[in-house]
Amino acid sequence: MSLTDLTGYLAACLTTCSFVPQAWLTFKTRDVRGISLGMYSVFTCGVALWLLYGLALEAWPIVAANAVTLSLAASILTMKLRYR
Repeated sequence: MSLTDLTGYLAACLTTCSFVPQAWLTFKTRDVRGISLGMYSVFTCGVALWLLYGLALEAWPIVAANAVTLSLAASILTMKLRYR
């Protein structure tokens, strides 16, 4: 594995893992009052586009990170729409 790929995987791991506490808290409490519908809508669309970009480039660190982040963001967005 190249240093570039290793750097990408490390960056992907850190940014994706930083998102997990918010997702966990939201799943656990179902409290979505502090979550902006607009922000999560735009964020989820952006992550989906990053995933498509990574797939087009076959950049697997980008694909891996954004696939996980997209599933978490989409879950939170779904809860925001359901429990608002």
